[in-house]
Amino acid sequence: MRQGTAPGAKPTQPAGGTLIAQQTYANIATFLRLPYSRDVQDADNVLLGGPYDTATTFRPGARFGPQGVRMGSAQLCELKSFPHGFNPLEHVKAVDYGDVYFDHAMPHTIPGAIERTAAEIIRHDAFLTTFGGDHFITYPLLKAHVAKYGPLALVHFDAHPDTWPEVEGKEVELNHGTMFYRAVKEGLIVPEKSVQTGIRTWVDDKMGLTIIGAPEVHETGPAAALGKIRKIVGKHPAYLTFDIDCQDPASAPGTGTPVAGGLSTAQAFAILRGLGSLNIVGMDVVEVAPPYDQAEITPIAAATIAYDQLCLAAIKNAAKSQA
Repeated sequence: MRQGTAPGAKPTQPAGGTLIAQQTYANIATFLRLPYSRDVQDADNVLLGGPYDTATTFRPGARFGPQGVRMGSAQLCELKSFPHGFNPLEHVKAVDYGDVYFDHAMPHTIPGAIERTAAEIIRHDAFLTTFGGDHFITYPLLKAHVAKYGPLALVHFDAHPDTWPEVEGKEVELNHGTMFYRAVKEGLIVPEKSVQTGIRTWVDDKMGLTIIGAPEVHETGPAAALGKIRKIVGKHPAYLTFDIDCQDPASAPGTGTPVAGGLSTAQAFAILRGLGSLNIVGMDVVEVAPPYDQAEITPIAAATIAYDQLCLAAIKNAAKSQA
């Protein structure tokens, strides 16, 4: 257990139970060894798994993503957070809800199951972080959050824009590469307030979303990308979605649709750790596919992304306590 605290903040205990010290290598398979609980009434942060990969168009395996991310979080429990130097779990009440339950033999029921589970959690005013699963799960998650907060800015990190449109006048196929096309058409996303970062695949119609391509990040640096994201999104309520294939396959090989030339882990962290001023109301980390991974490289990166956002929540809580 880490001992550091954020200055001025009152330490709190996790909702639903007490953290118990365990060896790092012990198989206590919840995120950050948090209490496993379906009681979220007193939690302000909830972690949820969406083990679904039937909407993937290339390599399946992201159904094992939530399990992998939880295992990848084990080392994050040992020390104070970096670069912040405190234990975020002393300043946020968090629980691991487990995974959404659905029947893979009845695929038409799965989006509704994800949406209902998310809606049940966020109605208690908890911040929901979901681990995928392929990127399609963001679509029902967005619907649940929009029902509570209204149309959202999309803060999207990916190799792909996921806005591929209708083909030959036919209704667009709904999968992990088309769901944001559908989301824009349905008014879930506010295009002029939305940014897609790390993109390195072509789409003819950007649908009004700003694209910061991976080459632009390489050329101008993470700070410039962060500044552009902040300017475009402003204070509009936003949903953060991080497809792990935003990172180059060298730093995140365990994913279903890898694309060369992506962001490094360090570049991604530099941008994500600067998003604390945004009004992010929910997030997910998706497309982690452990069967294609090596030495837990990808789950560790994904777990750290979620952990960093938990640290930003702790910093906000500390600021409120000082106000």
